[in-house]
Amino acid sequence: MNILGISAFYHDSAACLVQDGRLVAAAQEERFTRKKHDYRFPKHAIDYCLETGGITPAQLDHVAFYDKPLLKFERLLETYCAYAPQGLKSFLTAMPLWLSEKLFLPREMDAGLNREYKGRYIFPEHHESHAASAFFPSPFDEAAILTLDGVGEWATASLGVGRGNRIDVTHEMHFPHSLGLLYSAFTYYCGFRVNSGEYKLMGLAPYGESRFADLILEKLIDLKPDGSLRMDMRYFNYCQGFTMTSPAFDELFGAPARKPESQLTQRDMDLAASIQFVTEEAMLRSARHVQTLTGMKNLCLAGGVALNCVGNGRILREGPFENIWIQPAAGDAGGALGAALFVWHQLLDKPRKATGHDMQFGSLLGPNFDGDAARSALDRVGAKYRTFESEAGVVSAIAEALENEKVVGHMQGRMEFGPRALGSRSIIGDARSPRMQSVMNLKIKFRESFRPFAPCVLREDVSEYFEMRDNEDSPYMLLVAPVHASQRVGSENGNAVGLDKLKQIRSSVPAITHVDYSARVQTVDPVRHPRMHAVMSEFKRRTGCPVIINTSFNVRSEPIVCTPEDAYRCFMATNMDVLVVGDLVLYKEEQPEAREHEVDEYLAQFELD
Repeated sequence: MNILGISAFYHDSAACLVQDGRLVAAAQEERFTRKKHDYRFPKHAIDYCLETGGITPAQLDHVAFYDKPLLKFERLLETYCAYAPQGLKSFLTAMPLWLSEKLFLPREMDAGLNREYKGRYIFPEHHESHAASAFFPSPFDEAAILTLDGVGEWATASLGVGRGNRIDVTHEMHFPHSLGLLYSAFTYYCGFRVNSGEYKLMGLAPYGESRFADLILEKLIDLKPDGSLRMDMRYFNYCQGFTMTSPAFDELFGAPARKPESQLTQRDMDLAASIQFVTEEAMLRSARHVQTLTGMKNLCLAGGVALNCVGNGRILREGPFENIWIQPAAGDAGGALGAALFVWHQLLDKPRKATGHDMQFGSLLGPNFDGDAARSALDRVGAKYRTFESEAGVVSAIAEALENEKVVGHMQGRMEFGPRALGSRSIIGDARSPRMQSVMNLKIKFRESFRPFAPCVLREDVSEYFEMRDNEDSPYMLLVAPVHASQRVGSENGNAVGLDKLKQIRSSVPAITHVDYSARVQTVDPVRHPRMHAVMSEFKRRTGCPVIINTSFNVRSEPIVCTPEDAYRCFMATNMDVLVVGDLVLYKEEQPEAREHEVDEYLAQFELD
């Protein structure tokens, strides 16, 4: 049986194909169109999924969309009516897209499926799709479920329980009160782009002090013991306007919103630290409440707020659950996957057997261009590459480059589904290098210098380098943990403040150690990522260190690379040293017209966040 899940028209459109209960393919539309966070109908992603499954649209048994557009439209109309006439301009801006596409989704999906699909369309609720994406691929037979995001139809958060092949969402929090929208309001106020800059705010938080937290809790929100909250809407403008915050918000915090790309101040850092503190507190209270209600020892998380890996780490370390599992594509893209699995298990009542391992296959559900496809693509662009007689030769070449402090773009196997690069579309480097964090930010990624990088660590060594349990599984880079005390050096930042903290060496792996001694950990095992595990094992043999940097293979304002052509273009337009595509290794100095690139020269080509 073939089931297609679709998410579209809000943020990160995506498609997912489930065949007889197995996740066969999933991808975000942005990877094909090269438009970051592409929200349009995911025609390219659908075509990829169907091709991978070896079927045509006519062979689909069910098609599911990840939310209920009519219910969302009802919320939109009620909200505009409640704030009228204030929201007239916003209403007139939103209506054309609703009247041309969103209200006529069956028509849009018919067109996207070449009018070959003759079945009915299924519309789970938004948070049902999130809950399904959290529980059904998880390793647990039963678990509590917590979903937190901006807003779906009316719900902004939900909790419930999953058992066997069923989920039961029992409680919801409703719009306009939303932890996700609260965080996005501060994202906007601190000068970052809503729906894409939240992770920047999270990365900025450790540079500041949470001196505004009490003000947030006193004036902006009423945070309940169960993690729910009510917001004082005088301070917000997202119900009726084009901005997240109102003039009253500016007055409360003593200044207007920071202009994008302007100089960051200590106040911005303190605002980031404050809202991060409040968000973590809300996440912890919600987790404790759902455990009290359900009595479960396992927790599954999804929704955009579940990408707040600092909060996730605190739930694991300080919360009441023995184990947690977070959907790797926790945002709206993962709704496509959840919708498809919701149909298979919940509606069709197909069995589900928990194995103790998650059923998302490392989230490696995207296209694969290894072998002849890679060779042909690189030949077409005139690239010069080296070949090796064995996989061991490729592994050795990569490890040698890392040992020599070279920056390596690594593309191999199936592309990751979700916002994190997990080794298949990654830029990797030596975590021991004191200069690597700034080099990769400014000369490779062309992004803000304060942004931290995540570590990859061999899973068997995770407890030696991070304060995590022996062989703790964190394959999706969704947990933040402190760097182990035995690896730390120096003082607790001394007298340094703000971005001056960047200049201090804090551990034996300084390139991945954030200023608060934290790191967003990805564990690597030989089953999910055999190539990366082999490379890191060889790097450890050479250097004694089982940790490397892993960041997504893209530059600022671009999606993660998908094809060999994408990878080569990014390689040549940055100061990356080595590119690996499948079993082909390319060195920058051997490429035609290779040259050093300036940061400003590259940024001029793109619209900035």
